[in-house]
Amino acid sequence: MRIICIRKRNLLLLKIKYIGETDFLVLTHNIIYDVISIEKEWYRIIDDSGEDYLYPPELFEIVES
Repeated sequence: MRIICIRKRNLLLLKIKYIGETDFLVLTHNIIYDVISIEKEWYRIIDDSGEDYLYPPELFEIVES
């Protein structure tokens, strides 16, 4: 019996902090979010609603790349 181990890798390691005003169930001021992709220069993140959406980068500050 042959066992194959597949490791899942995060290819994009970018953490951003929301610098705008808190918007209930969307984004919270000063909270750090993980970027799951960048599409047309916008960040796709999982917001406070638990869903993933695209947001413009000017709403965030990069805290770790």
